[in-house]
Amino acid sequence: MKKYISLLILLLFVSVLFGQRNPLLVKDSIAQQKWTDSIISQMSLNQKIGQLFMLAAYTNKDKKHTDYIESVIKKYEIGGLIFMQGTPEKQVKWNNKYQKASKVPLLIAFDGEWGLDMRLQNTYRFPWNMTLGAIRDDKLIETFGKRVGEQCKRMGIHVNFAPVVDINTNPKNPIIGNRSFGENKYNVANKSVAFTNGLQSEYVMACAKHFPGHGDTDSDSHKMLPTVKFTAERIDSVELYPYRQLFKAGIGSVMAAHLSVPSLEDNVKLPTSLSHTVLTDLLKNKMQFKGLIFTDALNMKGVSEFVDDDVELSKILKNNKGKVDLKALLAGNDVLLFSEDVQAAINQIKNALKNKILTEERIDESVRKILNAKYWCGLQNYKPIISENVVSDLNTIKDTQLHQELIENAITLLKNENVVFPIRDLVENKIAYVKLGDSDNKVFLDRLNDYANVDVIDGETLSDVLLKLKAYNLVIVGFHKSNANPWKGYHFSKKDLEWLQKISKHNRVILNVFASPYALLDIKDFTNFKAVLLSYQNSKISQSKSAQIIFGAIGTKGKLPVNIGNHFSEGFGLRSANLMRLSFGLPEDVGMSTQKLNKIDSIAKVVLDRRMAPGLQVLVSRYGTVIFRKNYGYFTDKKKIKISDNSLYDLASVTKILGATSMIMKAEEEQKFEIKNTLGEIMPWLKGSNKDTITIKEALSHNGRLKAWIPFYKETLDSITNKPLVKYYKTKRSEKFNVKIADDLFLRTDYKDTIMQRIVEAPQRERKGYKYSGFPFYLFKKYLENQYKKSLDVLNDSLFYAPLGAKTLTYNPLNKFKKSQIVPTEKDNYYRYQLLQGYVHDMGAAMLDGVNGNAGLFGNSIDVAKMMQMYLQNGYYGGKRYLKTRTIKKFNTAYYKDDNIRRGLGFDKPQINKKEKATCDCVSYESFGHSGFTGTYAWADPDSGIVYVFLSNRVYPNMSNRGLTKQDIRTKVQRIIQDAIIQN
Repeated sequence: MKKYISLLILLLFVSVLFGQRNPLLVKDSIAQQKWTDSIISQMSLNQKIGQLFMLAAYTNKDKKHTDYIESVIKKYEIGGLIFMQGTPEKQVKWNNKYQKASKVPLLIAFDGEWGLDMRLQNTYRFPWNMTLGAIRDDKLIETFGKRVGEQCKRMGIHVNFAPVVDINTNPKNPIIGNRSFGENKYNVANKSVAFTNGLQSEYVMACAKHFPGHGDTDSDSHKMLPTVKFTAERIDSVELYPYRQLFKAGIGSVMAAHLSVPSLEDNVKLPTSLSHTVLTDLLKNKMQFKGLIFTDALNMKGVSEFVDDDVELSKILKNNKGKVDLKALLAGNDVLLFSEDVQAAINQIKNALKNKILTEERIDESVRKILNAKYWCGLQNYKPIISENVVSDLNTIKDTQLHQELIENAITLLKNENVVFPIRDLVENKIAYVKLGDSDNKVFLDRLNDYANVDVIDGETLSDVLLKLKAYNLVIVGFHKSNANPWKGYHFSKKDLEWLQKISKHNRVILNVFASPYALLDIKDFTNFKAVLLSYQNSKISQSKSAQIIFGAIGTKGKLPVNIGNHFSEGFGLRSANLMRLSFGLPEDVGMSTQKLNKIDSIAKVVLDRRMAPGLQVLVSRYGTVIFRKNYGYFTDKKKIKISDNSLYDLASVTKILGATSMIMKAEEEQKFEIKNTLGEIMPWLKGSNKDTITIKEALSHNGRLKAWIPFYKETLDSITNKPLVKYYKTKRSEKFNVKIADDLFLRTDYKDTIMQRIVEAPQRERKGYKYSGFPFYLFKKYLENQYKKSLDVLNDSLFYAPLGAKTLTYNPLNKFKKSQIVPTEKDNYYRYQLLQGYVHDMGAAMLDGVNGNAGLFGNSIDVAKMMQMYLQNGYYGGKRYLKTRTIKKFNTAYYKDDNIRRGLGFDKPQINKKEKATCDCVSYESFGHSGFTGTYAWADPDSGIVYVFLSNRVYPNMSNRGLTKQDIRTKVQRIIQDAIIQN
């Protein structure tokens, strides 16, 4: 034992002296050496030779293959396996069986450059290295490496053949390309070190490949022997730089490439993977690498078709079978990967030993390294892999969260002429989208339309497209190529290039490329593009994040990892602004739990099962990120049309805060009145009435003794038949009957004046205190329209909805949208006698031509959320200020809280006493919002940063369907949302 300790101390001293430590040694190296020595001392020569081989195991092949692998393990006692294609469940199963069959635990390897998805089905796919090369923050790469390490560990994988450290200086490289971090040696080295540190922190060994550098080849070593023509000085300065940094960082292994490098190996036919000069003289001696050296796969054409011209060796060896394996061992490799014939290779090695071409000491050197590596990976305490939940463990929210963060940090803005990017003005910019490329674009297009109207333009000919584009002043061109694997084609077709140049010549174009950055080399002139965004890959996450970046929900952070001719230099990348529009992400991004939020599904099921409503939408955002957005059920009980993101609901009294209150705040800001003013002071028609002296503050707080409502419509119905009187209604529109109530039903035009007069003359309540009333919002509709000389719907749209991109927020939606997009409310059997679809449910609002301050708005959940988020951001959204902070605060104040009145000015507030149920009683008193009679709810909480939107048609089939209200469904959902907060 003393001898071993002295030797170990000497080795450590030498390592420190020469600046290179042994990466295979652990902290308790004495125990490690004891374990290694105990095994190697009991091994026969055959067993030692067996340890050198790593065989390829497939779990998607038949029993013949698995029997073969098991037999090789038992017969030759090989040292390890590299698992290839299959599924996680099968790999775990056979991993355990193969380990059980082996006397010495097997070293399990895997190709997982972008995660286990590189080989295994049903596992998580992370971005390619080229995408990661665009990220500025290398800590993210370390996090990525650590997560890959966790997944490898879960699968019983001990060595991951990653990272690829080839510096891709040749755009035509057919095999590396997207697998490289880029062409800058410092960036490649830094990313490789970060990935290695992350991976090896989980005791999964990293493997730098492909030594000495596969980045500047234009051929594939799987098919032939590529040549690297650089000088030795150039290779030493550039290609070997990342390896030196990785050796300092303690990487455990290196993979030798099948390359012809004349400046390093005189024999141009000899692959570097078989070169003693390259692997022993350079890698082991000069560069002092002490870790494991793996051959690249020995069945690849770049090495398998090698014909040795070593005459002396040929005399001794009987044939060429297994000769490549022997040459690889003689060159300095430790592990022979993917041997084509294990038996033949063993025979050749034993023959070489017999003829003293090879020594047992040389074999012991590699075997000792292999055993040390096994100890480093924890195989001295081997335990079978648990098979339960393996797929779910490999596909977690944590993975998606990391993937999104990586993509968000990689996407690179290369051009932004006149700061066209991100798109700010959603009113002046009429936006079109043209697709190029041959891959999917659905997520991109859907997400673009979450922000604005983006019309898809296509046509049989370029002339057709150019003609259609004349109606637009901004065009987004998306170039989409396959994301199946990093070797897929990325080039623009001739047609794509022709269309792109002609479209950009006649239109303002934002080009978004979802492909390798090298695709940009196909474009010879970038002059006509206003903006160029590089998204690297055409994944769903890349598409979603790119759309968010285009509209300024998040900013760009990436830098270009390669040069694009003379147009864009490596390392270049513009920063774009974050305009504080709603973004889209995961609950965990903002300190909430997906699992807990998904409990909303069970509430929705209760709603549908008990027929409280035929369908609903629920949206939750936090800190400006939409984290939950689901649709449930159908338009009606007939279950013909499913609720979708684009379904519009009648918002009922939510109109009060999204329609009337927004404009009332605007008018107050413009000093048209003060909240202490009386209604009579600003509304001359109330002078001398019983409403003259009510202050605006009292009225909007529902503390003005106003009646709750008047059923105006009843006065226009026949007292016997209860049907609309012909005195007031016609079935066809005319100048005198110009107020459309529903299909084929028009109210007298002058009845609007009658409604207002009835409000003016209505008696006041005798009791003081709180009483919810819609009258102030009728009155303010008239006031605002008089002040601004425009109707309320026009004011709302021009000043708020259109610039916000809240395109579905509208009154009288049938004027803008197809009926098939609008969710019906009630089967009216008391007034309009038809299914109400696209007509406001509130009778008073209907009699005012569908536009009123108390009701009338329709919209979907995302557009309601935009208005609520604008309020939550104190009047700011999308790079534009709509209202001042002081205004929001002024109206979001309960002035009569001491009188037990919870309401703000227009806004509802949390309940004060237990009898009321405005909220779940679990939100802050700073929160605000409103509910609607039709089964709607919108609430924002500055304290938690949460916006919550619930939309339904609970009045279907009729108003007596009160289950949603009686069961407090909307506030129960709110409770689930609050409970889902795991981090404030």
